[in-house]
Amino acid sequence: MNSQDCPTGVTSSSGKGPKGHFEATVVQQATKRITLACVAAGFVVLSVAAIFWLGKSERIAVAATAQTPAATVDTQAARSPFFLLFDKKGAFVQVIENPYKEQAGGGISVIDFLSSKGVITLVAEGFGPRIVEIMQGKGIRPATFTGVAEEAVRSVLQKR
Repeated sequence: MNSQDCPTGVTSSSGKGPKGHFEATVVQQATKRITLACVAAGFVVLSVAAIFWLGKSERIAVAATAQTPAATVDTQAARSPFFLLFDKKGAFVQVIENPYKEQAGGGISVIDFLSSKGVITLVAEGFGPRIVEIMQGKGIRPATFTGVAEEAVRSVLQKR
């Protein structure tokens, strides 16, 4: 058999066909397996990421003075001691202590932090124009409310 007998036209290092054909077939099969493994791994990563994102998405955060849904909505989010997280149906999910409450100019850090938690609406008594712009850039809607946190969430949900 010469190099022309190999359908791929690949020859071995010695220039003889049969060994080259076998080598080319093995390489092609290995390439297909690696490609399929990469596609499968990519699919698994995307699936896990989607589950992770869906599990945390569409949360409402309320800047609060205390750790319960009966707490008062705080005057400003950046200095609020706590954030109460509610799901998209208004059920209380968890309380998070504000890690940036003492940080000067902590508004940007707070917004990044809440964005990483899947927050799409942030409730406080008021917001400055700069923080609203930053929030909108992160896909977070500001909602102003004076009163109790759980009432604020009901108000947000009614306005949707």
